[in-house]
Amino acid sequence: MNADANTGSGWRGIAIVWAIALLGAALVVTLAYSGTETWLGDTSRLGVFDALGVVLAASVVGALVVQFATRRPEGFVLRTSWSVAGAAALVALAALAVAPVTAA
Repeated sequence: MNADANTGSGWRGIAIVWAIALLGAALVVTLAYSGTETWLGDTSRLGVFDALGVVLAASVVGALVVQFATRRPEGFVLRTSWSVAGAAALVALAALAVAPVTAA
């Protein structure tokens, strides 16, 4: 195996992780507004936040996998940080979006 093989810059991986977070958050928000009452076995109104936590966790794991797959150690922490920070911001926006549903 060639140690100098370049499998990508890693910055494309940030967009992939953000897309995962955006799709997951959009799905949870859509289901919340459609009247879904049970979230991962939780029947309380706050169960929707459990689902958003799963979306964030999947994004964090995805960020690590994608950045490890680039096989580029330089900038790893920066790229992973951007990936997770962006995913956290998207999930936070989704949490604000579902707040009126949980208060009703």
